Amino acid sequence: MEAGKVLLLLGLGLALLGLLLLYFPKLLSWFGHLPGDIRIEREGLRVYLPLGSALLLSLLLTLLLNLFLRR
Repeated sequence: MEAGKVLLLLGLGLALLGLLLLYFPKLLSWFGHLPGDIRIEREGLRVYLPLGSALLLSLLLTLLLNLFLRR
């Protein structure tokens, strides 16, 4: 697939995700609160490591790209 088509599909996907988050904010409220996401909150310090969310997002993107880019 040409690079232009890939960029167009990624842009459309991001626009769709943005619209979903804009009009249905609770639709993805679970994202970022998965098991494996590390939060450390103390006075004057806030650390957030979304490891579980990053793994899930990586898995979903890998599956989608394999479906669309396979010949």
